[in-house]
Amino acid sequence: MADNQDFEALVQIITERVSQRLGMSLSPAPVVEAGPKVSSACSSSCGGCGNRSGGSCGAHAIVHLGAARVTPSGHTRTSPDMARYIDHTLLKPEATHDEVVKLCDEARRHGFATVCVNSSNVGLAAQLLQGCSTVAIAVVGFPLGAALPSAKAFEAREAVRCGAKEIDTVINIGALKSHDFRLAFEDIKAVVDAVRGTPVKVILETSQLNTEEKIIACALSKAAGAAFVQPSTGFAGGGATAEDVALMRRIVGEDMGVKASGGVRCREDAEKMIAAGADRIGASASVAIVTGQKSKSAY
Repeated sequence: MADNQDFEALVQIITERVSQRLGMSLSPAPVVEAGPKVSSACSSSCGGCGNRSGGSCGAHAIVHLGAARVTPSGHTRTSPDMARYIDHTLLKPEATHDEVVKLCDEARRHGFATVCVNSSNVGLAAQLLQGCSTVAIAVVGFPLGAALPSAKAFEAREAVRCGAKEIDTVINIGALKSHDFRLAFEDIKAVVDAVRGTPVKVILETSQLNTEEKIIACALSKAAGAAFVQPSTGFAGGGATAEDVALMRRIVGEDMGVKASGGVRCREDAEKMIAAGADRIGASASVAIVTGQKSKSAY
């Protein structure tokens, strides 16, 4: 990996080239963030954050107030409660009513940030989670990302109407790889505009992309006003890697969130992703992550 100055220059060159192709500036749109920004002083030693200024550290308080994104000084991400990072996930097409009920019961019990389900199940999940700090979120255009922008926008809008509090959308991978950056951008923006005020995460499927394509995908997501980028659906081979999470964090900076999804199966995996820059973890092995059990889950 190039040093910071070289990397920033590379990102700038690629972004300018894409801007010229689009005939528009890729200045980022306002981002809708998931989770409040809270500042607070520690009332006691949290034991996890070594980056205090004048004895003050808000990470412990922020996490317990429900923040999805914690960024102490020095860009270290620590949490006494791993569950607050997790999108508890059930995305297999054969998921049953009873499995969604179980998913939500587990989320309540462990205090996960969200449950992430297909849009057809988000209404049930939202109903089951009423009165709970955990919220329901939905994937759209999943897992291929190849639907029309208008179809993704409609699915996202309906998911929010049914109770989704966040939307995870899959980028149009074919458009990106064809250098049809306008279509890739408009695909993301259609979803962001359809659910204005609801945070949108963009799944890049990084196992299918080279480094330049990853940079372009992050730049397009940021310009379109997405709240997060994430590497993988978990359905196309590969999955989240610490290297990709770190790359995505370097590209989007602190303006956006980074969700690590795909292949996170244990607490050690999750901690590596958080250390690399992830604010959120997407996993179906969530219970194993917070309890230390082993899991065979692929997502």
